[in-house]
Amino acid sequence: METLTFIEIGIGVVGLVIGIIIGKLIFAKDTRHRIEEAEKDAARILADAKVATETLKEKKLLEAREKYLQMKSELEKETLQRNQKLVDSETRIKQKEQALSQKLEHAQRQVQENEVIKENLNRQIDLVNIKRTELEKHQEEHIRRLEKVAGLSAEEAKAQLVETLREEARSQAVGQIQQIVEDAKLKANKDAKKIIIQTIQRTAAEQTIENAITVFNLESDEIKGQIIGREGRNIRAIEAATGVDLIVDDTPEAIVLSSFDPLRREIARLSLQRLVQDGRIHPARIEEVVEKTKKQMEDQVIEIGERTMIELGIHGLHPDLVRIVGKMRFRSSYGQNLLMHSKETANLCAIMAAELGISPKLAKRAGLLHDIGKVPDEETELSHALLGAKLAEKYGEHPSVVNAIGAHHDEMEMTYVISPIVQACDAISGARPGARREIMQSYIQRIKDLENLAIAYNGVEKAYAIQAGRELRVIVESEKVTDQDADKLSFEIAQKIQTEMQYPGQIKVTVIREKRAVNVAR
Repeated sequence: METLTFIEIGIGVVGLVIGIIIGKLIFAKDTRHRIEEAEKDAARILADAKVATETLKEKKLLEAREKYLQMKSELEKETLQRNQKLVDSETRIKQKEQALSQKLEHAQRQVQENEVIKENLNRQIDLVNIKRTELEKHQEEHIRRLEKVAGLSAEEAKAQLVETLREEARSQAVGQIQQIVEDAKLKANKDAKKIIIQTIQRTAAEQTIENAITVFNLESDEIKGQIIGREGRNIRAIEAATGVDLIVDDTPEAIVLSSFDPLRREIARLSLQRLVQDGRIHPARIEEVVEKTKKQMEDQVIEIGERTMIELGIHGLHPDLVRIVGKMRFRSSYGQNLLMHSKETANLCAIMAAELGISPKLAKRAGLLHDIGKVPDEETELSHALLGAKLAEKYGEHPSVVNAIGAHHDEMEMTYVISPIVQACDAISGARPGARREIMQSYIQRIKDLENLAIAYNGVEKAYAIQAGRELRVIVESEKVTDQDADKLSFEIAQKIQTEMQYPGQIKVTVIREKRAVNVAR
C-alpha cells in the first residue's frame, strides 16, 4: 500500500510539471500573438498619423497662401488709395496755386485802381477845402451884416432862439404828457373793469354758508339714552375723544354737534354714525371708533388735496402742502368754505395773469396757497399770511409764490407782479355779496360806525352805508363844502376808514355835493 502511494505521488508530481510546462508554452504563444497585434496597431497608428500630418501640413500651407494673397491685396489696395490721395492733393495744390495767382493779379489791379481813385479823391478834397474856405468867408460876412442889422451878436441871438424853442417844447410836452396820462387812465380803468368782469363771469361759483354746528339725526329717541350712557359717561367719552360738544335737548330724533372746527365735527358725526349702527356704545368702543375715524379722515384729507391738484392742473406740490390743501375743505372764513374760496381765487388769478401776459400756472399756484396759514393747528403769533409764506418757503415753493402769500394782506412788501393779482382776486372772491356771512349784530354795528365816522366831519349833512357796507355815500352842504373840498373830504374819509376800521374787501366813499336854485312862479 505504501509503495502504491509513492507511485501515485510521483505520477502527480510529474503531471504537475508537465502541466506547468504546457501552460508556459501556451502563455508564450499568446504573448507573441499579442505583441504581433500591438506591432500591427502601432504601424497602423503611425501610418494614420503620417496621413493626418500631411493633410494638416497641406491645410496650413493653403491657409498661409490665402492669408498672404489677402494681405498682398489689401496692401495693393491701400497703396492705390494713398497714390490716389497724393494725386488729389497735388490737384488741390495746383488749383490753390492757380487761385492764389488769380487773386494776386486781381489785387495788383485793385492796387493800381486804388492809386488812381486816391489821386482823384485828393483832387476832390483840395477842391472841397477851397470851397469850404470860400463858404466860411461868405458866412462870416453874412453874420457881420446880420449883427449890424439886428444889433445882437451871434451868441446872443442863438441863446434867445434856444430859450424860445425850449419854452415852446416844454409847454407842448406838458400838454402831451397830461393828454397821455388821461388817455392811459381811461384805457386802464376800462381794461381793468373788462378783465375783472370777464374773470368773475368765467369763474362764478355758488357758496354754501358754513355753520358752527352739525345736526345728527337719529331713528328714534331711545338711542339718545345709549349715547348719553350711565351717568353721562358715554357722552363725556365722545366729547373727550373728539373735542366736540354734544347738545342733547328736547329736539326730537336729533343731537347737535357744536365745534368751531368742521374737521372735528365731521369726525364726531362719522364716529356717532358707526357707533349707532354697531349698537355697542361704551367708552372703550368709543375711543376705538374715534381713532379709526381719525385715520380714515386723514386719508380722505389727502385724497381731497390730490383731487384739487388734478382739478386745477397743479403739479409738483409737496405732500405736506397737499395735505394742508385737503384740510381746507374743513375750514371756513367768515362762513365761506376755505377750499372753495382758494380754488375760486386760483382760477381768478390764472385768468387775470393770462390777460396780463404773466404765467397763469404760477398765479394759479399762488392763488390756491394764499390762505394755507389758516389751516395749521399749532398756535403761533404770526398772522396767517406770514405763516403761509413761511410754510411755502419751507416746502420749496417759488419765491414769487412765497411773496404773493405773505403780501396779500400788505404785511410784506410786494416784489413780484403776481402779488397784487393774488391780493385783488382774494378780495374779489371774498367781498362779493353772498360769499361770506357775518353776525348780524357786528354787521349792524359796522354800518353805524361807517355812517358816524362820515357825519363827524364838518359840512357833512347825511351819510348812508349801502350795498351791505361796501359803499359809503356822503351828502355835504354845498354852502360849506366846495368841489375841491369834496375831493379832499372823500380822500380823508377813505383814509380814516382804512386806518381805524376792520372790514372785508373794500369800501367805496362817494361824496355828493348838490346845489339847488328853487323859485316859485305865482
